[in-house]
Amino acid sequence: MSKIAIIGATGRAGSQLLEEALRRGHSVTAIARDTSKIGARAGVVSKNVDVLDAAALQAAVAGNDVVISAAHFATVPASALIGPVKQAGVKRLLVVGGAGSLLLPDGTRVIDSAGFPAEYKVEASAGAAFLDALRQEKELDWTFLSPSALFFEGERTGKFRVGKDDLLVSTEGQSSISFADYAIALIDEVETPKHSRQRFTVGY
Repeated sequence: MSKIAIIGATGRAGSQLLEEALRRGHSVTAIARDTSKIGARAGVVSKNVDVLDAAALQAAVAGNDVVISAAHFATVPASALIGPVKQAGVKRLLVVGGAGSLLLPDGTRVIDSAGFPAEYKVEASAGAAFLDALRQEKELDWTFLSPSALFFEGERTGKFRVGKDDLLVSTEGQSSISFADYAIALIDEVETPKHSRQRFTVGY
């Protein structure tokens, strides 16, 4: 059993990570600006924290084995997390990544493709910058898990593929993963690390 701090635990990805961690018997520190929707749960300690408050974040994650961030990149840059996590003495940081920095068959990034939606550009660009910052990090044992292009509310099947830096596309031409199956892949990484200081991806 691990002690896992989840930043953004009330969001769509974060809430599924919380459920998956509890399903496997881990204890969770659930961190969000407002954790009231989580309620009283066995195995969960909820903490209302402004993630941009470095001292508060450091105190909230201290004592955990691993920190998972499911925060939005546009509002929470890498610099806001890396320092407090290291100061708290936590060695591992896992990040819910984005698909924008994944590579297409021609070697270009998804975010740079002609059809990339303009409304996602700011968040995707911030996600790519976050990954770049992690790749410069020498102390933390980090992992960045990019979902497929379509990240959706769906069933927990436990059946998916794992890739590295290339966008995964099914034989039907779809690139997708449910939040529930994504959570399986990320908690698998917590339990059995295979992508230390690497980005990887998951999809159907």
